[in-house]
Order: sequence, then structure tokens, then C-alpha cells
Amino acid sequence: MKKILIALAGIALLASCGNNKNTNDMNLTQEWDKTFPKSDLVEHSKVTFHNHYGITLVADMYVPKGSEGKLPAIAVSGPFGAVKEQTSGIYAQHMAERGFLTIAFDPSYTGESGGEPRRTASPDINTEDFLAAVDFLSNQDNVDPERIGIIGICGWGGMAINAAALDPRIKATVTSTMYDMSRIAREGYFGSADSEEARDAQRQAWAAQRTEEYRTGDYKRAGGVVDPLPDDAPWFVKDYHDYYKTKRGYHPRSGNSTDGWNITGTMSFLNQPLLDMAGEIKTPVLLIHGEKAHSRYFSEGAFAKLKGDNKELLIIPGAVHTDLYDDKAGVIPYDKIESFFKKNLK
Repeated sequence: MKKILIALAGIALLASCGNNKNTNDMNLTQEWDKTFPKSDLVEHSKVTFHNHYGITLVADMYVPKGSEGKLPAIAVSGPFGAVKEQTSGIYAQHMAERGFLTIAFDPSYTGESGGEPRRTASPDINTEDFLAAVDFLSNQDNVDPERIGIIGICGWGGMAINAAALDPRIKATVTSTMYDMSRIAREGYFGSADSEEARDAQRQAWAAQRTEEYRTGDYKRAGGVVDPLPDDAPWFVKDYHDYYKTKRGYHPRSGNSTDGWNITGTMSFLNQPLLDMAGEIKTPVLLIHGEKAHSRYFSEGAFAKLKGDNKELLIIPGAVHTDLYDDKAGVIPYDKIESFFKKNLK
């Protein structure tokens, strides 16, 4: 019996290793290839960690220069379809300048992180990505495991709330310009496809696409932000174009900047509401959104689900969705984010 147990353990270990991309084969970019300048106030390095699905995640770590002892830490990810060299890295570097050890990570199937097929998303796996980031931070010698928070931007705001509802190690959560990807999959923009008939049509289209993908072995991409931009594009699409398709925010590993998600890559969101358990979050949550953002109703919907006096909704006057992606408009409330985390990670 002992030999059988040892053999089974060895098989399980091999299976786990087989699902985990070898970091020696990942060819991680070593040069500074971010969409923002490097700060002289922080130390930067590449790090890797794995989630419970055996996928290796790649992150940029930012540590305040001259820091000593155990620091409060923050894991950052998003927007949906972006990479750590874009918005999440900007937030992470700014917060490191303010005394936090931070990581900006590429989610599974995205950027430099592992997972196949590429450009696929999952409410379960991407929530797990946040939990894996907390696993990693909790085991760093220079991190206080009792002072860990997360920031979720755009579509990763919904994942951040889901993670906070699941993991009490997360002591404080910030979402910025949040999207609830499960709600938009279920209802469409502004509830424009919120009917059983519309959802059935979407299911039929995805099912046919999956059959074709299996037959050909080729996962078709849905396309990133439309380019060239048509004259009649909605104003929020123009905002996305101004970020993802210009020097301001373009990055070659970003799906939004290039050829987008797999057509079936977000299928599982339709049946998996992300915010169902938000009302049971016991730790503080700060939701930040622009006054004129097309997506503002997602943060307002999430705010309504949260309970108690540990929630706060901050609306930035005049700001659109992408104003909270970078420092171009100068409206990201870093001072507020800093004070929120210093108050709640103590």
C-alpha cells in the first residue's frame, strides 16, 4: 500500500508539473518595455508564481527603494484584455512609490503568463489568479501577510470583488473603472441584450464556433479595439482607441491593442455571476469610477450589493472610462488610494 501511495503521489506531481509552464522556457522580457516611464523611487524586478491550476503567472514587482522590514503589499491586475506593461503597472509603480510592495501580474492565458490556448478568460481561473498572487505575497520575507490588498481595474474589478468575497487574507480591495464581465456577457451593454432569446443566440454562436475550433485546431480571435476607427464609432470606443491603439497605451502583447480575445474566450462568464457573494465581504472596499464613464453603472451596481459601512464609491468629476487607465488626464486619485490602504492595511 505504501508503494502504491508513493507512486500515486509521483503521478500527481508529474501531472502538476506538466500543466505548469517551465519558467526557463518563458523568455521573459528583461528590458523596460512599459507604456510609462520607470520611477527612480522603486526597485523593479520580474517574478513568477503559480496558481492552483498549475499555470505560471508572470508579474512585475515594485519595491520602495531603501525599504526595510515587512511591508504592506498590493497585487494589481487589469484592465480586461490588457497586460501588466500598461495600466496595472502604472498603479503598481505609483503605490510602490508610496511605501507598498506591489506586483502587477498578467492573468492566466495573457501576456507573459502561461496557459493555453492564449487569450482565454475564466471567472474561476482569473479569480484564482488574484488568490495565487496573495499566496505569493504572503510568502515573501519582506511582506507582512496580515497587510495584503488588491486592486482590480476594468474587467479585473469584478474578479477582485469575487476574490475579496472568497479570501479573508485580502484585507482591503480597490476597484477602478470597474466592469462586471459576467453582467455584460449576460445582458450586453446597458442591458441591450438582456433576454433569454439574445442569450440563446449567443450560446448557439459560441457552440458552433467551438465545433469549428476543435475541427481545425485553430482558435479564431475576435479582434481588439477597432482600427482604423470608423467615423460613427461610439464615443467610448473612441476613448479605447485613443489608449490602446496609440503611443499612449499600445503594447504588442495586449489583446486590446492587437487581435483581441478568442471568439469563445469569454463564454463561461454568461452563466457565472461574479458578484453574487459581494454582500458577504467583511473587509473594506473602495470603488472608483469616472462621472462620464459609459461603464459607471457597473461600479454603482457593485456598490449596491456590498453591505455595511465598509464600502465607499468615489466618482471622479468629468472623467471617462479610460481617464483612469493612465496619468494623461491626471485624475487617478492616488492620494485617496494610498490613504485607503494605509488605513486598512495596518
